[in-house]
Amino acid sequence: MTPVEKPFSQACENNKEPILAILKTAFAGSTRVLEIGSGTGQHAVHFAGNLPHLHWQTSDLPENHAGIEQWLLDASLSNLSAPVALDVSQQAWPVGFDAVFTANTTHIMPWPAVVEMIARIGSRLPAGGVFCQYGPFKYNGDYTSPSNASFDRWLKEIDPARGIRDFEALRELADHAGLSLVEDHAMPANNQLLHWVKRG
Repeated sequence: MTPVEKPFSQACENNKEPILAILKTAFAGSTRVLEIGSGTGQHAVHFAGNLPHLHWQTSDLPENHAGIEQWLLDASLSNLSAPVALDVSQQAWPVGFDAVFTANTTHIMPWPAVVEMIARIGSRLPAGGVFCQYGPFKYNGDYTSPSNASFDRWLKEIDPARGIRDFEALRELADHAGLSLVEDHAMPANNQLLHWVKRG
């Protein structure tokens, strides 16, 4: 069996510190985080290593597990779990988490999957649970930068079901799921971090 090359994302390397600065506050009262779409595993390693009070559960589609596991093996952190297979539309989700983190997934998933993801998060978080959602978003139908408009065109050329989502549509989904917006953080490279909390 040919070893899988350890994956690397320059974007993760660039944004991990700005995201961590917000998660330190947003997840201060949390104990167990489910990361939806762990990708390369870089974020999980960095955040778990710097937030030792948390247990960080990685997840992704099975084809990405080998790369994530390489990052986890090298990091050897006791508060970081091997990835579980998770398609947001599946019936079985991990249980016991009081926080959720996802980065750069909302524009990759087809819209019905985004709807399903937010509904499931809202139904499974306890009162006071936290959801942090990172990525590019549109506001009132407008892109926050020309580069995001170009990125959106590129995404849709790959798959018409993909695309940068409207903040207002996400807020409506979140509201129906019992999630309230705490803060919308402007991030480097024309991204945002949406900090939601489950209403009691």
